[in-house]
Amino acid sequence: MADNKTKPTKLSVAAFIDGLTDPTRRADAKALVKVMQSAAGEKPRMWGASIIGFGSYHYKYESGREGDMPIIGFSPRKAANVLYNVIASGDCKALLAKLGTHTTGKGCLYIKKLGDVDQQVLKAMVVKSVAAMRAR
Repeated sequence: MADNKTKPTKLSVAAFIDGLTDPTRRADAKALVKVMQSAAGEKPRMWGASIIGFGSYHYKYESGREGDMPIIGFSPRKAANVLYNVIASGDCKALLAKLGTHTTGKGCLYIKKLGDVDQQVLKAMVVKSVAAMRAR
């Protein structure tokens, strides 16, 4: 079984964010760190080369694969900010209708610019998701 590539690293979150060339993406990343750090009550860590995560949880699949992942996190990708575990609770799915311009994937929320979404709704989603992930 292959090793999980997404692991906590010693890379600097601040240096990673400062290295983002798009000023909007850099500002959005700084804002997302504040929101997620406040909700999780944990400092950000780099997971792999491009994911900023907060806290961690252990998972184990029926297949036997297991590992650790951040409770909540994001990656400022070129096309959009990818938010992980932000739609982890049933309450969050109801809030998506109020969020603003976004798309979703299997377990991810994609936001091109934070200015396109309601910040209060996003904060509520983050808080609810952290609570749901910790309750698992």
